[in-house]
Amino acid sequence: MPYRQRITFLILIDSLFIITTILVSSMLLYETILITDQELYITAIALLVSYFIFSVKYKLYKKVWEYASIGELTLIIKIVGLSILTTFIIQQLIIANSYLRFLIIICLLELLFIGGSRFSWRVVRDMYFKQEKNKKRTLIIGAGSAGIMVTKQLFKNKTADLLPVAFIDDDTSKHRLDILGIPVVGGITEIERAVNEQQIDNIVIAIPSLNKTALNNIIKECAKTSARTQIIPMLEDIVAGRVSVNQFRDVQVEDLLGREPVELDIDSISGYISNKVVLITGAGGSIGSEICRQVTKFNPQKLILLGHGENSIYTIEMELKELYKNHPVEFITEIADIQDSKKMIQMMTKHAPDVVYHAAAHKHVPLMERNPEEAVKNNIIGTMNVAKAASLIQVKTFVMISSDKAVNPTSVMGATKRLAEMIIQDMNRCSKTKFIAVRFGNVLGSRGSVIPLFKKQIQNGGPVTVTHPEMVRYFMTIPEASRLVIQAGSLAKGGEIFVLDMGEPVKIVDLARKLIKLSGYTINEIGINFTGIRQGEKLYEELLNKNELQNRQIFPHIYVGKTTDIYMNEISDIVSNFERTDRSTLRSLLIDLANKQSVSTRNTANVEKVKIPITG
Repeated sequence: MPYRQRITFLILIDSLFIITTILVSSMLLYETILITDQELYITAIALLVSYFIFSVKYKLYKKVWEYASIGELTLIIKIVGLSILTTFIIQQLIIANSYLRFLIIICLLELLFIGGSRFSWRVVRDMYFKQEKNKKRTLIIGAGSAGIMVTKQLFKNKTADLLPVAFIDDDTSKHRLDILGIPVVGGITEIERAVNEQQIDNIVIAIPSLNKTALNNIIKECAKTSARTQIIPMLEDIVAGRVSVNQFRDVQVEDLLGREPVELDIDSISGYISNKVVLITGAGGSIGSEICRQVTKFNPQKLILLGHGENSIYTIEMELKELYKNHPVEFITEIADIQDSKKMIQMMTKHAPDVVYHAAAHKHVPLMERNPEEAVKNNIIGTMNVAKAASLIQVKTFVMISSDKAVNPTSVMGATKRLAEMIIQDMNRCSKTKFIAVRFGNVLGSRGSVIPLFKKQIQNGGPVTVTHPEMVRYFMTIPEASRLVIQAGSLAKGGEIFVLDMGEPVKIVDLARKLIKLSGYTINEIGINFTGIRQGEKLYEELLNKNELQNRQIFPHIYVGKTTDIYMNEISDIVSNFERTDRSTLRSLLIDLANKQSVSTRNTANVEKVKIPITG
């Protein structure tokens, strides 16, 4: 109903109610309707005028009554009470007499008629929605403010296909109580029973403050059922207006594997990025593009997006210009190949960056096993070109993105990454630039990551292919890895290999099972096939050699490894001769050199998996 029509309608209804209460009260008290009595007219006028004055003052007619609650009831009591008090005073002043019992009966009847009429709208609405057919019976996990808000929104939205029928909450004081007419049927451990008893089709997790451990526990219980599990959006997205509270999303594996956010040292990061020129190689890649997003938040003067693929660079440029259109950052794109040493010198000289993040690399293990010469070109020669160009113009800080596969490498990709680390450590010895490397494991959702592959296989009906039932990997979200890379740059003194704490390793087969369950299937429906370990792969990845390990944490989730031996002469020999070397020999040369140890460290090195202690 249009606003003016709605106000007019409510005023007419309330006027009718007030007049009716006066007449009914008169009949009840005096057994007659004193229509001609002057006192009755004065009382009626006083009641009507005072009621509408207080209604306007307290904005009674701006309330949406289909969602009436205790607050609205309190408001009606206040307005009716004030109008009765005002009428009592007017009776004393004009009539020189007052009819207290008469006014008390009017007050009670007004509360009944006016309050009842408002709340009947909500009762009718609730009954209408709760009786609607063809809606999916939904279990709301969390009977707090977020769960209640979700439930109200689902009742309000006529197009929503979810019907809340029960709450789950670990607060025992709420058990066996009804909230919004919906029972709280137990705690988290009773999810399976509740789903079976209530014939639940959907589960909505409505606890925005959940940490990863608690979410994992809830998902584990939900996985015992056949109900589809969803989660409410992030609160910041709701507040920012990007999504509404009832735009649920499926639980992603990222929700389960990611850790709690790391609090960054904003001052130290701003000190070396704000109002500076920053260049990022591989800016169109998974890690490079996220570093672009994170760096932009610190308002650099210029951000140079350098990459070999024009489509990916164009995509990240358009995204940044849209996301940060109000930031005073100049975005500059450069299409260039890091294997072109002259072009790298030209780019560095042209833009004179203060900070370089070197994220360009070949990282696909099986592909590099079949093409070791390309890994040498990109990961070794490319790194050498970018590092030398940075040193030439005296860039302040150079951060190279490395990999856990550089530790005791068994693959071409890991070996070339380890040799690239040696190159930047050697450059640090003879340059005014601070060169560092940052080493971490798999990032969720990156190109070449196992998770997108699993999702595609599940969408195609399976089976999901896993190389080995005992294979484990470290995982980190792309934003978290990128933030810690930027933080590591602020901690650089030069020559360090920073290692990001990846948390506990995850079995790949367990990851596959979780993805299958989260996608709404059973393991039997999709299936898991074991294909065997591919060349260059390890069952366990490591983050530090034992001879590299320092038992201290310099920042939450960031460790620094000791400098080990550097073999620049041998690296130069490989770079000079790799084009004349067959692939099998080249592969052996790379892996042998990357694992080479001096006599002083040979006895302390260990190829076993090293667990990094958490001390912060």
